[in-house]
Amino acid sequence: MLDDSLLDNPDALARADRRGLLRGAAEAGARVRTAVRFAEEAGVSQLRPEGRPRAILIAGPGAASVCVADLIATLAGGACPVTRLQPTGVAPAAGALRWALPGWVGPVDLLLIATPDGTEPGLELLAEQAYRRGCAVTSVAPAGTPLHETVGAKHGLAVPMAQSLHAEYEEGAAAGPDALWALLTPLLALLDRAGLIEAAPDALQKVADRLDSTAERCGPAIATYSNPAKTLAAELDESLPLIWTEGPPAGPVGRRFAAMLAEIAGRAALAGELPEALPAHGALLTGNLAAGGDPDDFFRDRVEEPQAMRARAVLLRDRPTGGLSAAPAARELALGHDIAISELEPQEGSDLENLAELIAVTDFAAVYLALASGGRS
Repeated sequence: MLDDSLLDNPDALARADRRGLLRGAAEAGARVRTAVRFAEEAGVSQLRPEGRPRAILIAGPGAASVCVADLIATLAGGACPVTRLQPTGVAPAAGALRWALPGWVGPVDLLLIATPDGTEPGLELLAEQAYRRGCAVTSVAPAGTPLHETVGAKHGLAVPMAQSLHAEYEEGAAAGPDALWALLTPLLALLDRAGLIEAAPDALQKVADRLDSTAERCGPAIATYSNPAKTLAAELDESLPLIWTEGPPAGPVGRRFAAMLAEIAGRAALAGELPEALPAHGALLTGNLAAGGDPDDFFRDRVEEPQAMRARAVLLRDRPTGGLSAAPAARELALGHDIAISELEPQEGSDLENLAELIAVTDFAAVYLALASGGRS
């Protein structure tokens, strides 16, 4: 059960946030700026590609690396095929994971490795395999780690990962909300040089500015009634979020939000893109998760009569493809089954800026839900 009083108590939130997740979410803009500088120092801006790669392959462990691959596939997939290499192994540990290149990979392809760890032997072996095949390699990993040194020694492009500004939170920062931007930003700069996306330094500066302005609106000192992240966290209490996304850039955001709710808050959620999400989730709106009780029932004993789990729709919108929107149908379906619906839509801007805003708001919401419900903070 969500502790509503905690949401509007910044001091209590700070005490509950033992992993520094709120600090990490607020630092996302700073991580982008540092990552841009590291990419510049590593020589990304000096690259003169001889043409677009035939295909992009992305490898790395954890939710942040999964989201990096998802976002790059969305942003660059129309100009070049993007494939994420799935790891194999007996356990989700750095020493147990292995990656392998498909047999068709060769000199005209590009391998991107993104990891907040850098000690994975499997990624070192992958970089060496790519080198033997003549495949170009770029890595983003903490400086001084075995992977960073291996890629640099094999004539690849090794970009150091931008670390947290606060060393005392470094242990939690690797899996924190801002780790995504530390891994993603140098790769965006690289793909801009390859002509696959538009992510010039000034565009990335605007992304950092949007992250900063969103962090101001979603910070712990801002009251729930005017804080979109706190409001969303409160609305998702005791519910199964059905995250519906519209517009290509919003798809990866919805999947990331579901992953963050599971990893940080320990909450299950389902994500789907409109309009296909409506028939896919339609049965959930008529089953046991529908109309699970009136959340405003004054006479319900909050201790003896806990509220039943219910579905709640979350609509994340960006510009829909072709200007055709399924949002009215989504609202009609949800409200027609007495299912409440939350909506988030970014301010006007580029695809990257809109992504940044949606990711920032949902990251903050996942953190607030974890802290106020006694989750994995």
